Amino acid sequence: MKKRPIITFNSPIVLGFVIACFAVTLTGVISGGRITRLLFMTYHSSLKNPMTYIRFFTYVLGHSGWAHFIGNASYLLLLGPMLEEKYGAGTLLQIIAITAFSTALVNYIFFPSVALCGASGIVFAFIVLASFTGFKNGEIPLTFVLVAVIYIGQQVIEGITVTDDISNMSHILGGVIGAILGYTLNVQHK
Repeated sequence: MKKRPIITFNSPIVLGFVIACFAVTLTGVISGGRITRLLFMTYHSSLKNPMTYIRFFTYVLGHSGWAHFIGNASYLLLLGPMLEEKYGAGTLLQIIAITAFSTALVNYIFFPSVALCGASGIVFAFIVLASFTGFKNGEIPLTFVLVAVIYIGQQVIEGITVTDDISNMSHILGGVIGAILGYTLNVQHK
């Protein structure tokens, strides 16, 4: 007798993160963006306000709308399970937290008039980190070089030439964090 295929919760950190992003985006849409601005967007606010520090992490859950959420969720669901399997749930959670905090801090210090919302920095960290999956000690994968040139190069060019509401800095920093952690983690695993 053939077993019926079952759906498994194969990547708890990634699935939990995407489900949380969905719930936060839904509440943001329902509230007309008020909840997103209050809890899930980081911007230059007083360091005496405890919410400033909380939003340094929670902003990655908020998204400006469904298109923004779907774009990020697609990459997270595509790349995240492979990374969670390779590095483990705890390490992937640390990568998410490090990327969120680092990007928020750099934005707070150097771009005080820019608000951040969404998981794009984490997506870029995942993209670059995924390019290290075939890493061997003493080698630089060509996939990493191409990803760096294509994805990070595009963000540098757009950051210079395009005026929009996209934080290219968070994409670039996410990619840099993915590169540093990808290299470091793969050297440690060898």
